[in-house]
Order: sequence, then structure tokens, then C-alpha cells
Amino acid sequence: MNDGVLTEDQAVAGHSLTPDYVRWQMGRNCEQLGRERLDLVLLHNPERAHPGDRLALHRAMREAFVVLEEAVAAGHVAGYGIATWAGLEEEAFTVGELLALAAEAAGGRHHLIAVQMPVSLVMVTPIVQALDGRGPLPAAAGAGLRVMASAPLHGGELPGIVDQELADLIRPGLTPAQACVLAVASCPGVTDVLIAASSAPHWSQAADAVAQPSLTAAKLREITGVLASP
Repeated sequence: MNDGVLTEDQAVAGHSLTPDYVRWQMGRNCEQLGRERLDLVLLHNPERAHPGDRLALHRAMREAFVVLEEAVAAGHVAGYGIATWAGLEEEAFTVGELLALAAEAAGGRHHLIAVQMPVSLVMVTPIVQALDGRGPLPAAAGAGLRVMASAPLHGGELPGIVDQELADLIRPGLTPAQACVLAVASCPGVTDVLIAASSAPHWSQAADAVAQPSLTAAKLREITGVLASP
């Protein structure tokens, strides 16, 4: 089923950064999408490749980046990046290290253009750090990377946690879900908010929230302060 690009152990683990597997996945994606060129390829949760071994992880990521740079040179991919859940927060790698690995893989000018990571009123640390000019969000934005915030509603759990009082503090007139999305969209450094909408009305509500004027840094500090209070 996987054309022999995974060992049995890798298949059981459900994760691989090996060059053959990355090539196979890109080819399969092109077939599934009916396209000869992919706009963006993200390595998914690379931190799972070698947990606890930064040197082995960085070596595996560099090798995967080499494959992605080859795909860019061949015209099959426009750019690439990483989609992580905990890699940046746990410092399995930093934005600076990602850029350095990409430069090594490319032998100079690279095509690493995006970083995806969770940002929400549950995963609030990136927001708190960004407000102080620290952490991965300003580092990625400062490097000109596209910064995609994933899980802004924390898997759909947040609208049931955030009450209307907190929603009104964020922006009067918004639903709890919309308020959560606006808070993430307003975070310094974030360029895109990734939404998994279950219906067309949900999508429209999220789009309306993102179209709102951004929250000020002072308002975001107030919100994170409320969330941090006992």
C-alpha cells in the first residue's frame, strides 16, 4: 500500500521523515489533487521523528528539506515548511534552527516559507510571548515566514468553555467562537488562521470574525491576564 517506502516499524509508528517517504507523499498528493505543482508542502509534526534526540531530529529534518528543495528546483513545489504541535514550544527546534537547516539543505538560498503551530486561548503561551516580542511567532514573522495558527478553537472545545462575558470582553457582539478566532487572528506575527468549519454558516461566522479590526496589544494583554487569573 505504501510502495515499500516505509519499514514495518515506521508504519506502526505512523510517522516518517525519510527522503523516500517524503518523495512518495508529494507524488501521492499531486495525484490526489490533480496538480503538477504544489503551492506548499508542510512536514507534519517533525518532532515525532526522534523524540528527545535533537541531533538525530535535525539531521532527519535536513534530509527531508533536501528532498523538498529538489522538488522546488524541479518545479513540483513552490515552497515548504513545518506544521508542528509541540516542536517549537518544547524547543525540539527553534525558528532560527529551521532556517539554518533549510539553508544547509539548499546550499544557500532556501524555500522554507511557512510555519504552522497551535495558537488559541488554551494554547495561549505563543500569544503571551509574542506580546513581549519573544517566542516563535515574532521570530518567524521577522524572518518573513508565513505563520499559520492552527486549532484556534482547540478542536472545537473552546466555544463551550468561553462564556459570553469573556466574548464581550474580547469584542462586544461576537459569539464565543468568533471572539476566540479574532483573538488568535490579532496575535502579533500570525498571518493565517486555520479553521475547520463543520458547516457553511460556521465558515461565514469565522470569516466575519477575521474581518473585524484587530484587537490591540493592550486588549490582548487584558484577555491573557483574565485567563491567567485563578
